[in-house]
Amino acid sequence: MQYRSLGHSGLKVSELSLGSWVTYHNQVDVAAARELLATAMDGGINFFDNAEAYAGGQSEVVMGEAFKALKWPRLNYIVSTKFFWGLDREGHATNRKDTLNRKYLMHAIDGSLKRMDLDFIDLVYCHRPDPHTPIEETVWAMSDMITRGKALYWGTSEWSADEIRAAWDLAERHHLHKPVMEQPQYHLFHRKRVEQEYARLYEDLGLGLTTWSPLASGLLTGKYRDGVPEGSRGGVEGMGFLLKGLTDVAKNAAVTQLQAVANELGCSLGQLAIAWAARNPRVSTVIMGASKLSQLQDNLGAAEIIAKLTPEVLARIDAITLPLAS
Repeated sequence: MQYRSLGHSGLKVSELSLGSWVTYHNQVDVAAARELLATAMDGGINFFDNAEAYAGGQSEVVMGEAFKALKWPRLNYIVSTKFFWGLDREGHATNRKDTLNRKYLMHAIDGSLKRMDLDFIDLVYCHRPDPHTPIEETVWAMSDMITRGKALYWGTSEWSADEIRAAWDLAERHHLHKPVMEQPQYHLFHRKRVEQEYARLYEDLGLGLTTWSPLASGLLTGKYRDGVPEGSRGGVEGMGFLLKGLTDVAKNAAVTQLQAVANELGCSLGQLAIAWAARNPRVSTVIMGASKLSQLQDNLGAAEIIAKLTPEVLARIDAITLPLAS
């Protein structure tokens, strides 16, 4: 496992990392999470991603209890969470969801710290942009979060390049803590934001990326070529919105073509897709998901495939996938 700087910060993150979206609490209990986290750490992973909204806050609880059981020194691991969606989706939800106002953010960080039983969280993200809150209010609140020692670095997730630049410029102007990282979706069929829209931000702002969904929610493993397997992410309650993409005929046909490339490299389709995302030098870490130990063990093998992605191999992959990419 190699370690990369998170943008222009001094923080080193493993090139592959482990996330909890969909899996923790829904598919993974504390005992299973402990085993997955331990295996990930043994494989060199030091960054573990979460979010307030995952499983209605229970994902943070599961991860926090697993950390406690593992008794790792706090300096040995990096953990994140993300704020925007909120937890109270019913009743008196004013200032409790779909916002980045100061009141919500101050309550949100305290809630996450309590659920994860941590003194601070390393990375905190604004999970989506909020068009209804002045950017000044959000930037000041996130900077204050760091000043108060509740978080170490802050960033954004799925913000536009213009929104990220506006936040960074405002922080620069007022000598506040600047956004360090962005967490965008990035995989073989979803490229333009990382490769084109953000292109100026890497050098101009020193932006780091902690990318998610390298397997396109499982599409790039090939498991959806014959329908939706039982127990897969596409079959999880509440994940029906993924089905259209997972069962896309043209993309599944492209995945079948990628199988030949993977076979020649001596790796699985999943390892090929993860390695492809990690081979981008602008990516600080690729966040993987796993509900089973066997999945995680296979995914960890992607670290050995990155060096095999020569310009010739990448050209073959592009010929198969680029016409279908957004």
